Amino acid sequence: MFAAHAVSMAGTVAAQVALSILVFERTGSPLLSALVLVCSFLPFALGGTVFSSVADRFPARSVLVGCDLVSAACIAAMLVPGLPVAALLGLLLIAGLVAPIFAGARSASLAHLLPAELFPAGRSLLRAISQVTVLTGFALGAVAVAAVGAHWLLALDVVTFVLSAALIRFGTPWTPATGTTQNTLQASLEGLRHLFRTQRLRRLILLTWAAPAFSAVPDGLAVAYVVRSGAPATTAGALFTGYAAGTVIGELVVARLSPATRRRLVVPLLLATQLPAIAFVLTPSVPWAAVLLVVAGSGHAFNQGIDPLILDAAAPAYRGRLFTVQTSGLMTVQGLAIALAGVVGTVLRPDLAIALAGLLGLAVTLVLARKALR
Repeated sequence: MFAAHAVSMAGTVAAQVALSILVFERTGSPLLSALVLVCSFLPFALGGTVFSSVADRFPARSVLVGCDLVSAACIAAMLVPGLPVAALLGLLLIAGLVAPIFAGARSASLAHLLPAELFPAGRSLLRAISQVTVLTGFALGAVAVAAVGAHWLLALDVVTFVLSAALIRFGTPWTPATGTTQNTLQASLEGLRHLFRTQRLRRLILLTWAAPAFSAVPDGLAVAYVVRSGAPATTAGALFTGYAAGTVIGELVVARLSPATRRRLVVPLLLATQLPAIAFVLTPSVPWAAVLLVVAGSGHAFNQGIDPLILDAAAPAYRGRLFTVQTSGLMTVQGLAIALAGVVGTVLRPDLAIALAGLLGLAVTLVLARKALR
């Protein structure tokens, strides 16, 4: 399961870089090139709500293999010579629709495959793999495109999805469907009702959305911040790298602690996700800003203390839908937060906007944590 995730993530990140470059080469439009990333994340809101029940209606292994093969087919279709840019983006949207379903089914599958005490460490490892892949993929993707060309990199992505499907099909045991006989839309809506009517579950999920949403603001304003501080725009990469590296470090360190210790560290780690942003009011230099974001990223290991609580609060028949909604909601709120940060950054200085996000994030996460962790 973890090998499949690493393989498919590597291909996906490389393909995003390749497709961005390919679209820019064809059109010369920075906007259309940027839409590649938008189309990668936009479908999470739809796929994670309307189709969330797919993760419960069918055996997890079948869902995972099916999602990988759909993604492989979409990327393969992008290799058709002369395909219009609109068609390329449309295929990317389809691949994006299955991504949250895949993530939800995978988490539900882990709940079957791992003992309860190992489940938080399992999800932590998936998050760490994602961050490492993003960290290296975006850095090396452009180099790979220059070396072999965008089309060959897209072809490699097809191979990674097929390999991921094979690893899951032949390398993981079959797990039963836990869900429902309702149609897909009805079952998805029922899953949403279960999530938002179960008070403890609702508060826990909102907490896992709120902390990353506010702490994503420095990423959204990284370029504006470094330029205003007098550094070259290219040094913004240090801030992106710091946040991702901190996330990996936090996940790996906290995973080695006992379940009781992880539970006690939830609030301190939540504070770590928000307090560094407040320090931006002092306008730290780029190296110090990167250090602050390492600390902020490491705080996201708070999820390891929250995941067992979510697992206990969720009925087994709803787990696939729950994890699908959690993943899609997280991607959606982070995207909205970054977009809103860009708007606020046009009115306030970037350092003040980041500090304000830290203050608001601190207040919101503490209120949610006080209610969710009772």
